[in-house]
Amino acid sequence: MNYYHALYMSEELILKKAEIIEKIEKDKWQMEKYLIVLAKNENNHLEYFHSVLLLQKSISKDDLFVVGIANGEIGAMELVEKITQEVYDETKGTDIRKYILQKQKEFEEGNV
Repeated sequence: MNYYHALYMSEELILKKAEIIEKIEKDKWQMEKYLIVLAKNENNHLEYFHSVLLLQKSISKDDLFVVGIANGEIGAMELVEKITQEVYDETKGTDIRKYILQKQKEFEEGNV
């Protein structure tokens, strides 16, 4: 599982970021934590789901690119709205996938 360098998080989770990620990586139950990831279908942008789904053996974490972590389903919807608004403000478009991947590439190349 990979994480966006500028991981979006619900306000109340920011101070617990490292702890939450560690628990997710160690397959520990996370009450009300939702992951926002780049959609597997490249025609879509984002999808979100309860982190408990990662405990299923049929779910592969290897291909997930986590863009955000939210507290609750409503928090996930609000975070998706925030991401969409940020992308629109920056690009005047809504190609979230392209924006996130470009920002990640710039970060990895040291251009951020």
